[in-house]
Amino acid sequence: MRIVLLGPPGAGKGTQAKMLCEEYHIPQLSTGDMLREVIRRETEIGKKAKAMINAGTLVSDSIVNQIVSDRIDESDCINGFVLDGYPRTVGQAEVLQQVLQSKNMQLDAVIELIVDEDALLERMKKRVQETIIAGGQVRSDDNPVAFAKRLVEYREKTAPLSEFYLQRRLLKLVDGMIGVTEVSRKIREVLK
Repeated sequence: MRIVLLGPPGAGKGTQAKMLCEEYHIPQLSTGDMLREVIRRETEIGKKAKAMINAGTLVSDSIVNQIVSDRIDESDCINGFVLDGYPRTVGQAEVLQQVLQSKNMQLDAVIELIVDEDALLERMKKRVQETIIAGGQVRSDDNPVAFAKRLVEYREKTAPLSEFYLQRRLLKLVDGMIGVTEVSRKIREVLK
């Protein structure tokens, strides 16, 4: 099963990706995690990505496309994967389509979590509090100013993916404002 999860920042893509991975025994390909790894290793690409993230902007397509393509080549992706946070632009979606075709693969579904943007800021604040309580490190972009920028960028660059995947008959819409378990159940329903 090859799945893309769409939705604005804070919609619950990461949470649902983890649940799908457990259900289908496939890896979660989170661009956020992959980017954090290259940033942690302080690679040249990681340094560029860090500057963009700290400014509250999306990382360039060329950087992300290469990271994702390389990751799909790893052996744990043979039976599928869940892409969380990628693609973010129509250009990335077109590259992903080409990459998958070159590997004799295709997407099975694109699931968009539909959420109330006003509630997302509260979700972000809650995530920060939970991370602090758990002793984790708060993401540098988990603050109201950067979060607002991420929402604007999402609307401008990522929201058009809905139409892109609708035209390809891959898009499935799921209410992301209901409880986590219920969202998961709805996702499983649309994947049948």
